Amino acid sequence: MKLLLIEDEVELSKSIITYLKAENYVCEVAQDFKTAINKTESFNYDCILLDISLPDGNGLNVLKALKANKKTDGVIIISAKDSIDDRIAGLNLGADDYLAKPFHLSELSARIAAVIRRRHFDGNKVIVLNEITIDTLAKTVAISNKKIDLTRKEFDLLLYLVSNKNRVISKNAIAEHISGDEAEVFDNFDIIYAHIKNLKKKLLLADCPDYIKSVYGMGYKFNI
Repeated sequence: MKLLLIEDEVELSKSIITYLKAENYVCEVAQDFKTAINKTESFNYDCILLDISLPDGNGLNVLKALKANKKTDGVIIISAKDSIDDRIAGLNLGADDYLAKPFHLSELSARIAAVIRRRHFDGNKVIVLNEITIDTLAKTVAISNKKIDLTRKEFDLLLYLVSNKNRVISKNAIAEHISGDEAEVFDNFDIIYAHIKNLKKKLLLADCPDYIKSVYGMGYKFNI
């Protein structure tokens, strides 16, 4: 799952990103309002962590821009400002949650997971699609109750395809989702092809039907 941290405190950003990457999230950072707007207009995120106080603008205006552009990214406000007015303003503008600084990183991670579950999986921690069972907390996958061994990238790829089931997902979108900013340096999509191939192979070896279909000239579709 891909996150965007909008935060100007460098050391805090580093600690948050280090923790969340260890939790298997793809993380990008915007340290000012202008960068935040550019990123949110150009890309989609599963969850945005938004500081209200930015050096060149008010973080609440990022929420207004998301709403104006009809973006559906999940948003958690993280701010030292803990007034009721800020909370109400942020929630009224579409934020999913509000976490006041200082906070424990484990609580932030739990709230991110909750927002993603609500947005993509109707609040369910365990996703069941026919013979496939995905535990979003334990980050495990089972086929007909038998666990299969997936890499972190393969798990994230499967979860992304499942969350967009029966929709065509472009190779660019997949690259951005599983690699974040690194996707911009790809010369081709060989890495994406390799992840798709390995994931399909592991699912087929576990006697799972081939749900992942290639759509010529467009991308991939989890057809179920």
